[in-house]
Amino acid sequence: MSSTVLKNDRYLRALLQEPVDTTPVWIMRQAGRYLPEYRALRKQAGSFMDLCTNPELACEVTLQPLERFDLDAAILFSDILTIPDAMGLGLYFAEGEGPCFERPIRSAADVAAIGIPDPELELSYVTDAVRTIRKALDGRVPLIGFSGSPWTLATYMVEGGTSKDFSKVKGMLYSDPKTLHLLLDKLADSVISYLNAQIAAGAQSVMIFDTWGGVLSPHVYKEFSLQYMAKIVDGLQREAEGRKVPVTLFTKNGGRWATSIAATGCDAIGVDWTSDLKEVGEAVGDKVALQGNMDPSVLYADEETMRTEVKRVLSDFGDKPTGHVFNLGHGIHQHVNPDHLKIVVDSVHEFGRKG
Repeated sequence: MSSTVLKNDRYLRALLQEPVDTTPVWIMRQAGRYLPEYRALRKQAGSFMDLCTNPELACEVTLQPLERFDLDAAILFSDILTIPDAMGLGLYFAEGEGPCFERPIRSAADVAAIGIPDPELELSYVTDAVRTIRKALDGRVPLIGFSGSPWTLATYMVEGGTSKDFSKVKGMLYSDPKTLHLLLDKLADSVISYLNAQIAAGAQSVMIFDTWGGVLSPHVYKEFSLQYMAKIVDGLQREAEGRKVPVTLFTKNGGRWATSIAATGCDAIGVDWTSDLKEVGEAVGDKVALQGNMDPSVLYADEETMRTEVKRVLSDFGDKPTGHVFNLGHGIHQHVNPDHLKIVVDSVHEFGRKG
């Protein structure tokens, strides 16, 4: 990937706790269903996976929100389940049910049967998309690559899809922990390979989404989720194109483990809206930057309420000159009015000015 001068690098600078002119902002799931142009393109593509596996269309979707909003980063349009799909588990999306697997993992033999995908073979559509997006961005803003965490990927692979009680994967955790550890270790190796390939292709920052880490009790979280994210952090390429590649870890409902997450050596922690940003900041000090953490439902409010909430989140982070990336505490809802997001993004830059 040839080095292009970044016209706006405040997102990367904030993650590395370097000076910024104003608080940077991007939004989880910013390329997605709340945008009418996304819905039109998905209809044209035929299916969600048809969009994901077409690098040109994935690029178009990635850039759509940047045309509407003054965002400080683009995030690769993809899905967290690309790795299990490449492992041959038969991913499909059932109408109204979300992702499902034809061949879920239920035994040690099932774990032994899956391999670690080669990112430039089975997942070449992702790395091709990264290269295509970087070229199209032409230094406008940085590109974020991402993956699901091993624990979160394992929940889908063992449950066979989404779950309310996680009975199958938690059952394995307590009745056959050795098999689950084998699976998590294989997934950690796969994520290291996958994210390093995204970085080599041009991702300038990477994020690990531990969507379901918060369903675990503290000691179990550290053994079955955090341990493997720490392994990934240790295995990642942390510099490319002459600058650092920051790593953000996000465990939904994981604010109470912020100091343990910070100890992995990551650069930043994503914080959801169930945690107090001030308390998390006090707990981690200047060890990591923080990302978050407005409740996505605030985007249903009137303009005054949205602007007030933006001010409150910025105030919760405190008067430190850098180290904060504004975001929602989880993904944007599909029924949000895009005009509301514009108000929030512009308000962050207005109220987040430094000096």
